[in-house]
Amino acid sequence: MTLQAKPNSIEARDIRSVIHGGTNLKRHLERGPLVIDRGEGVWVTDIHGKRYIEGMSGLWCVSLGYGQERLVTAAAEQMRKLPYYHLIDHRGHSPVVELAEKLLEIAPVPMARVWFSNSGSEGNDCAARFAWYFWNAERKPQKRKFISHNRAYHGNTIAAASLTGSPRNQEFFNLPLDGFLHVRCPHFYREGLPGETEEQFSSRLVAEIEELILKEEPDTIAAFFVEPVMGAGGVVVPPLSYFAKLQPLLKKYDILLVSDEVVTGFGRLGDMFGATTMKLVPDMIICAKALSSAYLPISALMVNQRVFDAVARQSDEAGVFGLTLTYSGHPVSAALARETIRIYEEMDVTARVRHLEPKFQDGLRKLADHPLVGEVRGQGLIAGVELVRDKATRAPFDRAMAVGRRCRDHAEQRGLLVRAIGDTITLCPPLVISEAEIDELLARLKQALDDTMAELDISAAPALARQ
Repeated sequence: MTLQAKPNSIEARDIRSVIHGGTNLKRHLERGPLVIDRGEGVWVTDIHGKRYIEGMSGLWCVSLGYGQERLVTAAAEQMRKLPYYHLIDHRGHSPVVELAEKLLEIAPVPMARVWFSNSGSEGNDCAARFAWYFWNAERKPQKRKFISHNRAYHGNTIAAASLTGSPRNQEFFNLPLDGFLHVRCPHFYREGLPGETEEQFSSRLVAEIEELILKEEPDTIAAFFVEPVMGAGGVVVPPLSYFAKLQPLLKKYDILLVSDEVVTGFGRLGDMFGATTMKLVPDMIICAKALSSAYLPISALMVNQRVFDAVARQSDEAGVFGLTLTYSGHPVSAALARETIRIYEEMDVTARVRHLEPKFQDGLRKLADHPLVGEVRGQGLIAGVELVRDKATRAPFDRAMAVGRRCRDHAEQRGLLVRAIGDTITLCPPLVISEAEIDELLARLKQALDDTMAELDISAAPALARQ
C-alpha cells in the first residue's frame, strides 16, 4: 500500500484515526491495516477483492463462520421486540433466562447459576471478584491470591491481565496486581527435562505448585485459573496427568478451580466443553467467543452450588450484590447466543469436530518434517506449529528475527490468515470448515513455511551462522 498515492483510502484513514490492540503502533503507521470487507463460511475478502481462508476464526471466535443468516435473523427479531433491558433490581427478560437454562443444561459438571458479561476478559475479571466475594462470605477474607500459568491468557481487563502470564500484556501497565501468582507453563516440549516422562513432568510441576502454596500459605490462596488448552499461549495442550494430579492438590488446600473456556468451549476440542476433554471438575466456568460465534459480544460465568449459596447469603447480609454491568445479559446478545447453541446441536458440532480432527491434526503433523518446524501440537480444531532454529536441540530463533511474523505475513500473501504468537503459528479455523478447505489450508501453510525458509536462506544466513 502506498499511502502517498491514496491519501483518502480506508487504510490511510485507519492509520490517522484508530488504535489497534496487540499491534506495534509505530509500525502500523508505516504498514497500515489489512481491511476485511466481507465474509462467507471460512472465507473473508478484503476491500481489494482478495480472498483468504480465515484460519483463526477471526480471533479464536467465529466458530460458525460468516454469513449465518439464522443468527442475523435472531438478532434482528429480538432487536425489534426488545433491544435492551437490564438485570438490576429484580428485572429480567426471556432471552437471558432461556440462555442461562440451556447453559446449565449442557454444562460439563453441575452448575447452579449463570452471570453474564460482554467478553472473556470481563468473565475472568468477574470470576476473580466472585472468588473474593465467596471467601468473604465463608469468613476467610485472607484468601485473596490467585494462581495461573506462565503464558496463560485470561484477558486484558486489570484483574484478567494480572491473571494472564504474558509480559507483553503487563509491561508498562503496572501489572500484575499484587497477589496474582504464576507457575510454570505445562508445556512438555519446552519445560520438560532431558529424559523426563510426561508423568514425571506433571508430578514435578504439581510439586512446584504445592511448594508455592505452602510458601504463600494455603489460607491466602483463593483460586487457580486454568485453560483446558492454552490458546494465546501458543496452543499448549497440558498432559492429562497434569490436571489429574493438580485437582486433588487444590481440594487438599480448599482452593477454587476456575476453568477458562473462552477458547475451548462449544466443540473446539471435540467435546462441548474443554473441561470434559481434559477431565476437569471446576467450581466456575467462563465461556465467551463461540458462545455467540462472535456475532455479538457476550460471555457467561457459570458457578456451582457451593459458590452461589455463599454469594447469595453474603448479598443478603450486605443488602445487595454489588457487582453489576449495564449490558449484562443483553437481550439481543442472549437471543443470538441461544440460537447459536441450537445450531451447534443441530449440526452435532462435537461429532463434526471429532470427524475432522484426524485430517486437520494429522495433516499438520506431516509438517513436522519441515526444516523450520520443531513441534506441532493441538486438539480438535485448534493447533500450534512452533518454528525453531535447530530441530535436534529445540533451540529457538533470535526474537529479533521475527520468524513467526515473517511466516504469518507469507501466509497472508498466500491467502491464509493465521496468528504468530512468538514463533508459534496458531490455527483455529471455523468449525464449519470442510475437508477440502482443510486441504487448502494445509497447502497454503506449507507454501508459507517454504517461503519463510527461502527468505531466511537469503536474508538471515549471516544471523543464523552467528547463533
